[in-house]
Amino acid sequence: MERVKQNLKRLFLITFIFLLGCATTTNTGFTLLPESQEIEIGKSYVPVAIEEFDGIYPEREVQSYITQLGNRLTRVTYRNLPYRFYLVNSEQINAFALPGGPVFITRGLLLKLENESQLVGVLAHELGHINARHHARFLEKMVALNILLNIGAIVVADKPYGQALIQFGEIGGQLLALKFSRDQEREADRLGIEFTVKSGYDPRGLIEVFEMFERLEKTRPPEWLSTHPLPETRIAENTQFINRLSLSGPLIKDSEDFQRVRAQLLKTQPSFEEFYRGKKLYEEGKRPLAKEHFTRAINLWDKNYMAMVYLTFINLDEGNLGTAYNLATRAHQLVPDVFSTNYTLGIVHFRRGEHRESINFLETARQLIPNYPDVYYYLGRNWEALGNRQKAIENYKIAIELSGGKRPWERDARERLQRL
Repeated sequence: MERVKQNLKRLFLITFIFLLGCATTTNTGFTLLPESQEIEIGKSYVPVAIEEFDGIYPEREVQSYITQLGNRLTRVTYRNLPYRFYLVNSEQINAFALPGGPVFITRGLLLKLENESQLVGVLAHELGHINARHHARFLEKMVALNILLNIGAIVVADKPYGQALIQFGEIGGQLLALKFSRDQEREADRLGIEFTVKSGYDPRGLIEVFEMFERLEKTRPPEWLSTHPLPETRIAENTQFINRLSLSGPLIKDSEDFQRVRAQLLKTQPSFEEFYRGKKLYEEGKRPLAKEHFTRAINLWDKNYMAMVYLTFINLDEGNLGTAYNLATRAHQLVPDVFSTNYTLGIVHFRRGEHRESINFLETARQLIPNYPDVYYYLGRNWEALGNRQKAIENYKIAIELSGGKRPWERDARERLQRL
């Protein structure tokens, strides 16, 4: 028993020394998480967020507008970070940020906004969370526990690779659904209003967004409210805060650019309505009906690459390899830098017996999202077909460890592993 106590003391001492070595001092105070690691963590979850919210909106002009607007705000923020801004396809009414710089707004929320100052208010509020290190503080609370888990994993296994990937998925899920406290929301509001005014925009746009959320809450509560609490006092408090600023001079309320971008989104809305009808049916296993809606989605807008991705897998199920290849290739040409298009094209090449090409696309997919078990299974299948026994075994092992007994191919993977 005494030896156990000594070992525990030694373990906690190691942890304390490690934490002390990682700790740094910033303008926001004493921090355990170095800024460089905060940036890397946020960057690593961007591909996950894109897939979670139904892909990136595939129109460069629209993405450029969001980026330019965001960059105008970042010139007045306190932290010098590699900020990035993304409009994602989701119909949810939501916006969120990741540690170290990435900011996302959904197509569903942008369509609800009426002027540019409202959009600026939303982006500035999310930048407030980043500048106050709210995500980083959440991660810091996990640091000590993760160190202990990692030490334990190293003791019991030579390669805690699969466990690290599992932890990657768990942390990502928590970051994408991170719930902020009222104090954190108040801090993000104040910073967001400050950034908005310094950028030359009317800060009352944020109040208008809150009032819109309040109205929607009675019919369809915005997803934003599930992570950003909106108590009754919040609108009044921020209105009083803005009034105390004694604003003067011209402040931007709206722009032609905003209205042009919003018109573009309205134009493509029918395509996304068909996409979501198809997605619902696809998830219910009604593939023939889903196929009709995905086809209509593409006919309504030939850049709806997510509809192409789903339609590719339906055609693969039906044995239409030529059609599947054409759809997957078109999707990848439209958006070559996301997980879904690389994974889909990798699967199509595998089904066509083009194993080297399949590996190339699947490896790109793996680098984007490293904990998706299907990627490893099909990498194993490709390497096995090419006669590389070692690489096939490595990928099958990771696939099984990540699958958690929830993939239809798991039995096949175990049998192949035994044979190899």
